[in-house]
Amino acid sequence: MTDASAPLSFYDEIGGHETFATLVAAFYRGVADDEVLRPMYPEEDLGPAEERLLMFLEQYWGGPTTYSQRRGHPRLRMRHAPFHVNPEARDRWLAHMRAAVDELELSPLHDTTLWDYLQRAAHAMVNTFEPSGIGPAAGSRPAAGPDLTVRPATGPARP
Repeated sequence: MTDASAPLSFYDEIGGHETFATLVAAFYRGVADDEVLRPMYPEEDLGPAEERLLMFLEQYWGGPTTYSQRRGHPRLRMRHAPFHVNPEARDRWLAHMRAAVDELELSPLHDTTLWDYLQRAAHAMVNTFEPSGIGPAAGSRPAAGPDLTVRPATGPARP
């Protein structure tokens, strides 16, 4: 039995699974043809990365906890450390995500709330200011592509 007086989670307020699935699918449509971001995803098919991001965002915003059940703690900075994430990569990521958020046509409050988080997450992932070498560091392609979990930095990340 559910408590009717309990506030809805952000996940529920904006439409739950369908809304987040739409967001993530729109985002990866942009990433698929991006010459800077696409090399950061080792799988030929972006499907596994799309699934990981969807699970993470759903969990972060109050939906199912499938991400942690399957992958453990998100450890965002650690998972992105092998990648050359410079301001250009961040800005491209944000451009694709902004287009995806716009497709949702959320209320201004929900749009601002989601966008604030996504901007903070993207800025937190920058681990270099060098303009070249974008993509996985030589010989260190991880088994899974990046996901988005913000954790406080414990020191400078190195690719």
